[in-house]
Amino acid sequence: MSRTHRLFQLMTALRRLPSPVTAQRLAEETGVSTRTLYRDIDTLRELGAVIDGEAGYGYTLVEDAHLPPLGFEDDELEALILGLKEVAFVGDPALAEAATTALTKLRARLPERQAHRLRHAVLTAHRFAPPPAPTIDAGALRRACWDEEQVAFDYADRHGAETRREVKPLAIMLFDKSHCLLAWCLLRRDFRAFRLDRMTGLARTGQSFRPDRVPMLRTYRDAMDARFRQWG
Repeated sequence: MSRTHRLFQLMTALRRLPSPVTAQRLAEETGVSTRTLYRDIDTLRELGAVIDGEAGYGYTLVEDAHLPPLGFEDDELEALILGLKEVAFVGDPALAEAATTALTKLRARLPERQAHRLRHAVLTAHRFAPPPAPTIDAGALRRACWDEEQVAFDYADRHGAETRREVKPLAIMLFDKSHCLLAWCLLRRDFRAFRLDRMTGLARTGQSFRPDRVPMLRTYRDAMDARFRQWG
C-alpha cells in the first residue's frame, strides 16, 4: 500500500468513525502500527489538516475548507457519478441543477485520469418517467427539516379531499414514483408520509421541535422497516 493511499484511508477513517477515535482503532483501520499512525497524524497536520487530540486521548478531524481532497477510489467515483446522474433526473428543480453543477465542479478538481473516467463514465442513470414535480417549494421544505421547525400546508388525498395539516417535518424520501415528506402529523397524532405533488400553501409556523427530529425520524424508519418486513 502506498503512503498516499494510507493517508487517504486515515482521513476517511477520521471522518467516518465516532470522535474522538483512539490511535489503536485508527491503526487497525489503516493496517499500521501505532507508531506509524502517530507519524501519519503528524504528516497530515503538516499538509494542513486540522486534527485535535493527542496520544492517549483520541483524535478528532476538524474539516478544513482549504485542505484539498486526497482523491477518490475508482469505485467511489463511479458511485458519485451514478448518484448525481440519478439526482439530475429525479430531484426537484433546485437539486437537479445542483447535481449538474456538482458534476462540473468535481470534474474540474479531479486528476486528469479520473476526470476522463467522469467524462466517459461506464455507469449512468435515466428515468423515462420522472416523479411528478413538487407543487410547493421543496428547498424551503428541506430548510424547515434542517431547522426543525413545524410547517403547515394544504393537502389533497388520492380522492382529492383537502385538509389543512400542521406537521413536524423529518425528511424527504423518494419512493417508487413520488417524493414524500416524512413527518409527524399534529392532526392525526401519528407519523405520516405526504406526497410533495399534492401539497400547496406551504408555510413555516415558527414553532420549533428541536432537538427531536433525528430520534423521531429513527423511530419512523424503524416502523417502516418493520412494516416492509411483514409485507415481505
